[in-house]
Amino acid sequence: MPPRWFRRIVLAPVALVIISAVLVTMPVWLLLAGALGPLGSGRMRALRVSWMVAVYLFLEVVALLVLFGLWVGSGFGWRLRGPRFQRAHYVLTGRFLRILYAQARWTLGVKVSVVGTDPDVAAPGRPELVFCRHAGPGDSFLLVHALVNWFDREPRIVLKASLQWDPVIDVMLNRLPNHFVTVSAGAESMIGRLATGLDHNDVLVLFPEGGNFTPNRREKAIQRLRDLGLHTMAERAERMRHVLAPRPGGTLAALDAAPEAGVIWVAHTGLDKLLSVADVWRHLPLDLTITMRWWSVDAEDVPAGQEERVDWLYEWWARIDSWIDRHGPGSGS
Repeated sequence: MPPRWFRRIVLAPVALVIISAVLVTMPVWLLLAGALGPLGSGRMRALRVSWMVAVYLFLEVVALLVLFGLWVGSGFGWRLRGPRFQRAHYVLTGRFLRILYAQARWTLGVKVSVVGTDPDVAAPGRPELVFCRHAGPGDSFLLVHALVNWFDREPRIVLKASLQWDPVIDVMLNRLPNHFVTVSAGAESMIGRLATGLDHNDVLVLFPEGGNFTPNRREKAIQRLRDLGLHTMAERAERMRHVLAPRPGGTLAALDAAPEAGVIWVAHTGLDKLLSVADVWRHLPLDLTITMRWWSVDAEDVPAGQEERVDWLYEWWARIDSWIDRHGPGSGS
């Protein structure tokens, strides 16, 4: 990635100009996409995608202008780390994601159903560590949307550095307590720092699998365990058909750094077969329901020893895999 000063002074203004220019011509593209839609499958794929692109670009422009206003209002960045401006950035994040979610429901036919969720998941007054499976496009956006807009939480996340090419993600999330990493090395120490000092409405978000589920990645994760001589863990991973073998390092670092935090496990299914851009295009409109399940565990019920915690993580991952088996596509539930 280019240095931050270059991204702020050069890339963000250039992106704003380019996005604005695209938006000016977007009505033409929308009309063209609408005219061509009936000539294809009749499912208006081009129009749906064009509309979502237009909405996202419009939100980018608005968010960049608001972020610039917050920077000026904070004394040109002097008070950006203060609680008032941190809260303003979380509110902006929530509104950005709320609009995206609403448009995805309307344009793409995406719905979310939360089943059997523990009632104390949204309980105020304590920090939480959220461990979620990772599968399908947009599941991280959906999770953060749920935490910010449903449960009024302030998430801290470890993200891939390449996401900073998006100017809004770059500016907004770098102003909040998140970390962007280029490689997995050093991520555990970053996770430990992020998990330190969580307050009553903070959550640390982790995807223990380290990447989106695909059958190929599942096989590679199992082989990696074998290569490390962890044959028992490899056998346990082989029995899990819908998830990748979790990597314990980040989970252990978070638990060590935040012993006072509760733990929330999140499973979801519905996006599993959308493994590529071609899959998404082929299924448009998606007309799918994403089913989610949240489990809550009190801090005092978290195992104390490292080996016990690794075993606990695998037990929960097996439970999530079993839940997906019962609620996934073709399960009949």
